Amino acid sequence: MEREKVMMEREKKGGVSSSSNGGGMNNVIREMMDVIETVGSYAGYRETQRKECLNLVRRLKLLLPLLEDIKEINNELISSEALNCLVNLKKALFLAKKLVKKCSCGSKIYLALESDAVMGRFHAVYDKLNQALDDMPYDDFGMSEEVKEQVELMRMQLRRAKRRTDTQDIELAMDLMVVFSKKDDRNVDSAILERLANKLQLHTIADLKAETVAVRKLIKRRDVRNAESIQQITDLLGKLKQVAGVDENIELDGPISSKGFKRCQSLLIPHEFLCPITLEMMVDPVIVATGQTYERASIQKWLNSNHRTCPKTGQTLDHLTLAPNFALRNLILQWCEKNHYELPKKNACVGCDGSPAEVVEKISYLVQNLSSSEIDVQKEAVMKLRMLSKENPDNRILIANIGAIPPLVQLLYYRDSIVQEQAVTALLNLSIDEANKRIIAREGAISAIIEILQNGTGEARENSAAALFSLSMLDENKVLIGSLNGIPPLVHLLQNGTTRGKKDAATALFNLSLNQTNKFRAIKAGIIPALLHLLEDKNVGMIDEALSILSLLASHPDGRSEIGRLSFIKTLVEIIRNGTPKNKECATSVLLELGLNNSSIVLAALQYGVYEHLIEITRCGTNRAQRKANSLLQHMSKCEHIP
Repeated sequence: MEREKVMMEREKKGGVSSSSNGGGMNNVIREMMDVIETVGSYAGYRETQRKECLNLVRRLKLLLPLLEDIKEINNELISSEALNCLVNLKKALFLAKKLVKKCSCGSKIYLALESDAVMGRFHAVYDKLNQALDDMPYDDFGMSEEVKEQVELMRMQLRRAKRRTDTQDIELAMDLMVVFSKKDDRNVDSAILERLANKLQLHTIADLKAETVAVRKLIKRRDVRNAESIQQITDLLGKLKQVAGVDENIELDGPISSKGFKRCQSLLIPHEFLCPITLEMMVDPVIVATGQTYERASIQKWLNSNHRTCPKTGQTLDHLTLAPNFALRNLILQWCEKNHYELPKKNACVGCDGSPAEVVEKISYLVQNLSSSEIDVQKEAVMKLRMLSKENPDNRILIANIGAIPPLVQLLYYRDSIVQEQAVTALLNLSIDEANKRIIAREGAISAIIEILQNGTGEARENSAAALFSLSMLDENKVLIGSLNGIPPLVHLLQNGTTRGKKDAATALFNLSLNQTNKFRAIKAGIIPALLHLLEDKNVGMIDEALSILSLLASHPDGRSEIGRLSFIKTLVEIIRNGTPKNKECATSVLLELGLNNSSIVLAALQYGVYEHLIEITRCGTNRAQRKANSLLQHMSKCEHIP
């Protein structure tokens, strides 16, 4: 009866027959259902957009009951208005499909570099979906209450997604900033590149091969129009290839061992000899509970990261025992002998020779010597542990598990400056591991690191700042560092340190200033004059870093009042006029943050001639800069009418 009433209402509204619109509607519905099915089949989302992609896919699937309901009436009358609304919904779904496909198959480096722009595209998709669903004549379709509830749920989720503040991986953003800085001597730092490789999931040969293809397509399609961004993407890809042991001029057509093999010969290695995790020749193959074989060091690292599944099959492991695969090891040895290949040494510990048991024994011996009563023995032990923890992630886990962190923390209080410097650097290396961050803070290291930051040698102060940055990746450590008065000595290093020291201080202060209370502490400690000096000092090359911190501080009332001086507005406009594309992007972002809260700042910027430069940015700036410039121009048009 309800359906009959709906049909009668359609006829009163001048609905058209299914003979004219039914076929078109059938096609539209089928296309939309195909799109949702295709979107649901994508996988391997880039880490920077994984959560947003999964949320969008889940929301799109809520539309399926609506489409199924509409299919049931495809032989009945339907208005042209309803069909047009379905076509608009289809267009929104195709936009969603294109975006999710890019996040699944596109360049990981590009998606990280342009994470803010990509997030903007997600919100554009939400707008399109919202508009299409808002205009939909639901009564014409005679929807069930259950379907109505699901559609309303999706609309509510889309509205909430639009309001949500964008978040980003701060450590990833700062690491990219360091690597892309042409004047930063740390841009070849293996620890930073290793962190980027892990976060971007570009640490295996298969990953790098796929990324190379994606970058080539990116350039061919001219998705990136900014020459500097293209250069940054290709440069970073080259660095990550070097870390993986791949020469830039070698095609990535197969697995490559980075240790003891000639790279071109590795293409001939039988597939079954390669560890499924690293795609390198197995030296110590072991069998897990599912029957799969892995290199011992690789699967042990997987298990040490609290995984309890088989990486290849995804099955939960019944137990964590690793059984040596002697049969496969013998086959590998025979093959190496026959083909005159030298089997690489076990890499359970970089800098350690011997079996895994001997490696553990050696590290245990060094840890024991940290508590020796002889200063020379302590020095040798801490120096060796520093080196062992520098390059290899497995070493960091092993050294911490054997108990090195508590005695290293105690050595931070030692009177000898060399011991202090070696200890704080070893803890910096160990803190790269997520679990170690908590252990180091729990052992009371932060107050001692701050003390060294104030009174240590030059290198010790720089490494202390870097350690505070690493530890502050955990929110509870941000609070702890601020409460222990760690911000003033960082500001002092930012003002008076070497270029390296200034950069270390800047990365730490940026991360700490994500906390609102720490913003006030940094402002009180005099960070803003120090940042303004960096903007004016072209030799240091830290304009982007300074502007990034100022953008955070501009959200604090005290920060806005200090940053909003006319001399600073003039400096901002000069950067927007003459800076690099990234400089212009950051400066526009700061000016927008200031202007939204103070119309007089906008009017001052207009007097300094910012308008024409913002217009230029909207035409040829970075994606993020274009959006910020457009927002600022819109706000300026309102401010100009203020009496």
